[in-house]
Amino acid sequence: MIGIVLLAGLLGAVPPRPAAATQVDGIAFVHRDGSLSVDGTRVRLFGILIPATGEDCYFFERPVPCAPRAVLALKFDIGLDFVHCRLRARAEDGTPTAVCRAGGRDLAARLLRQGWAAALPHAPDRYRILERIARERHIGIWGIPVVRGRIPVAPR
Repeated sequence: MIGIVLLAGLLGAVPPRPAAATQVDGIAFVHRDGSLSVDGTRVRLFGILIPATGEDCYFFERPVPCAPRAVLALKFDIGLDFVHCRLRARAEDGTPTAVCRAGGRDLAARLLRQGWAAALPHAPDRYRILERIARERHIGIWGIPVVRGRIPVAPR
């Protein structure tokens, strides 16, 4: 009897496990695959796929950053803003997916609008509409490749 009371007392003394975080906020680091590290948590943007694209460089910044175009667009959209991510689910690799905002703007929606991402089948209707608009406008990954830094010269 004393053993049961002692065991119950010990079990009651163990602090409850904290609930899983539902959001992360902070300065974001953008990885080359388009995932973000926010407050030490690596997340992928919910509802989109960021395909591999060619690299580009932003010559107006020093040092000159070069990365896949979608990553540069994401870094540019975030700028110096804090990123607020609301965790939604987990990707196939176990990485959390999240709806992330910077400066009040939905980052996944911005990438879709710019044509640098594709909406996944489970994405909100709004994301699929934004992808369709980018496809119809032939921008980003849906457009004609653009060679930057070279001006075509007419043959003589």
